[in-house]
Amino acid sequence: MDSRVLRLFLTLAEERHFGRAAARSHIAQPALSQNIIGLETELGVRLFDRSTRRVEITEAGRRFTEHAQRIVSSVDHAVSDMRAFANGFTGRVSVGFVGTATYDVLPLLAHRVREDLPDIDLQLRGELLTPQLLDGLGTGAYDLVLIRPGLTDRPAPAVELEVLRTEKLVAVLPASSPHAKEPEVSLADLADDTFLTHPSQSRSTMHHRVMAACARAGFVPHTVEVSETATQVVSVAAGLGVALAPEAVRHLGLDGVVYRPLAVDETVQLSLVQRSGDSTAAIVAVVELIRSVMSRKRSPA
Repeated sequence: MDSRVLRLFLTLAEERHFGRAAARSHIAQPALSQNIIGLETELGVRLFDRSTRRVEITEAGRRFTEHAQRIVSSVDHAVSDMRAFANGFTGRVSVGFVGTATYDVLPLLAHRVREDLPDIDLQLRGELLTPQLLDGLGTGAYDLVLIRPGLTDRPAPAVELEVLRTEKLVAVLPASSPHAKEPEVSLADLADDTFLTHPSQSRSTMHHRVMAACARAGFVPHTVEVSETATQVVSVAAGLGVALAPEAVRHLGLDGVVYRPLAVDETVQLSLVQRSGDSTAAIVAVVELIRSVMSRKRSPA
């Protein structure tokens, strides 16, 4: 199966329009159409329903999308690994990071790999949500991911999960908040504030942790959803609301924001996940470095 054709299929699945997909793929529209027809013939299923106005992906097309993404990611990973090998590296390892792990674990790991494993080509991607990271692990986009576990209703690839640390949640408040000078904050005292949260529709672990914590404090918060932790904190500094975040958020160090412990502890875990049975020497070496970094950061500043 030609990976080039799979890329054309994935582009059309995203665009739902032959003209736009052809332009984005730098190919003539008739050639794109012939490639898709050839793919459908090879698979024995109809991937798209076409009309004069629109292109809709079929149920078979949606099912095949998952296979195509895995194949394309695997090919990209192999090409990148071979290029790294040709440039003198012993292997390529891609690591994805959730939220606040981007601010403390990612830079430390990057530094340690440069110092201790200079022959490894380390690819890092931060500020992602747990579902995105697990999807990327499944497709091969990432070899290792640091996530917030806790979603039991989401299918996942066969993985090995290791808890790295348990973090307390802290209240992220604008400096002008009446609670900003208190040594600790009762969550119930924030019931009238707007809570800035991660998106709920993506089934973010942190969104559900925040909602559960507020429920235990006896209220349902008014929420405004933002995609990244850094955006949350910037919005708090602008006086748009308050937030709850793992204590590693302190590493952002933005002006106009204070971080206060909660009167009643609320916690969240940070875990390392990799595909079962998928451990090259380079991956094993990076895993050991992650453990080493975390052993020195049991109590984030």
